[in-house]
Amino acid sequence: MKSPSVVIAFAALAGIVSCSEVTPVQKVIQLLQGMLEQGKKEKHAEQVQFASYKQFCDDTKVEKERAIDEANSRIEVLKADIAKYIADAARLTKEIAAHDEDISVWTGDSKAATKVREIEKADYDAMHKDYSESVSALERAIVVLKKQAYTRAQASLVQVSALTTMSLIPLEAKRVLNSFLQQAPEDEGLAVSAPEAAGYEFQSQGVIDMLEKLLDKFMAERTQLEKEEMNSVHAYKMLIQDLTAQIEQATQDRTEKSETKAKKLQAKADAEGDLADTTSTRDADQKYLDDLVATCEQKSSDF
Repeated sequence: MKSPSVVIAFAALAGIVSCSEVTPVQKVIQLLQGMLEQGKKEKHAEQVQFASYKQFCDDTKVEKERAIDEANSRIEVLKADIAKYIADAARLTKEIAAHDEDISVWTGDSKAATKVREIEKADYDAMHKDYSESVSALERAIVVLKKQAYTRAQASLVQVSALTTMSLIPLEAKRVLNSFLQQAPEDEGLAVSAPEAAGYEFQSQGVIDMLEKLLDKFMAERTQLEKEEMNSVHAYKMLIQDLTAQIEQATQDRTEKSETKAKKLQAKADAEGDLADTTSTRDADQKYLDDLVATCEQKSSDF
């Protein structure tokens, strides 16, 4: 840029010689005036260029600062989202483990209940068989004793003798039966005469009464056994139904939570990717802004 004092001097000199003829001095002055005009134009052009550059610096600075602020806000949101996804996944992991434990326990309970039911069923079948065989044997023995009032072949008492080998017949009853069988007539052709007949008739009726009482007792106990078995079967079915429902519900809950956990972990991975990209972009913008500010300040100082 030209010095103001030099410009003023040339202007004064031009005024002094304006009224005289064109001389070499005037030519020099004219040349200097041309240089002055050119200098003014160049200065104006430099001012316009600097103003445009300064506007670019200001606009770009505002834009980058806004982008950096938005990136910082986005980074905070992403970090909060990632922390929540991690917490949700950890909570779901514990809940899934609890479901697994419940399913394992209930499955074990179901197997144990089934095993107990099988044992109970086997015991019931054996006991029911004993009662049924005893009832049948008692019915046959009673028929034999009631048939042919006092005289009968020894072979016909086999049905009565069979009772002494059955486990359900009380020991006292077996003792009475053995005593009765020892006194029974051995030959159908030998009639029992008085007073033996009256004694045998009395003892036979006593045995019949005893066997009928045992029959009633066994039939009642068998009926009670059947009721208990029916109740046991019902209780087992209700238990299995309840355990099955709990296992199915827990399995469904576990499946849903496993799917939710997978989504949370995927969302976490996506957020971490966004966080890395946003952080990288912000850092690049910050570096660009720092460089821009430094360059703009240097050019402003130079101007």
